[in-house]
Amino acid sequence: MEPQKGNLYLIPCTLGDTPPLEVLPLLVKKAVEHINHYVVEHEKNARRFIKSIDSKKIQGDLIFQEINKFTNPEEIPQMLNPCFQGFDVGVLSDAGCPGIADPGASVVQEAHKRGIRVVPLVGPSSILMAMMASGFNGQNFAFNGYLPIDKGERKTTIKRLEKLSIEYDQSQSFIETPYRNNQLLESLCSTLHPQTMICVACDITLPSEYIKTASAGDWKKIKVDLHKRPTLFIIQK
Repeated sequence: MEPQKGNLYLIPCTLGDTPPLEVLPLLVKKAVEHINHYVVEHEKNARRFIKSIDSKKIQGDLIFQEINKFTNPEEIPQMLNPCFQGFDVGVLSDAGCPGIADPGASVVQEAHKRGIRVVPLVGPSSILMAMMASGFNGQNFAFNGYLPIDKGERKTTIKRLEKLSIEYDQSQSFIETPYRNNQLLESLCSTLHPQTMICVACDITLPSEYIKTASAGDWKKIKVDLHKRPTLFIIQK
């Protein structure tokens, strides 16, 4: 008789060095306590997070498989093999919720194909938390990932997103590599209509959290250093 299939747990983690149980529910701790098989972005980060949740966890018992943009799609099905041996598997992002702007979504897709139960757990998502705090349209919004690095392409993309915001009353959110945050904010201020609103949500859930919504024109007068700080930008006209 074959063992009952294990479940695939989507385990949120903190968005920075916040004590885990300040932002994560008890159910996350219980999941980490009983799961030893994990699909993660980076093993080192995952081990650190698991230790912060359960300091008594025997690290030698943990089995990790890494998934990132370099992962061969053909490798993904085997990541779920423990489920067919009766073990639960946990998916961990480096920050926030797995499967949201995260390579773990590929494992979730494969789990559905193979009849494995997917269990999403509650935790912080910078995308949703920024939307909550922005004051923008939470009924209709889009996350666009990274904008182009090339200045010309980036300007074109910003104008396109502003147009979408106007046409569909849709909030447009995106991120940037943290060391280019200041340059992106400058591009937004110089490219957008002065009355287009910009929300800057930085270091969400951390002691240094900074969230502010103002017009592009007003942002030109605001001094803030976003360098190397995880930041989410949202615009709406």
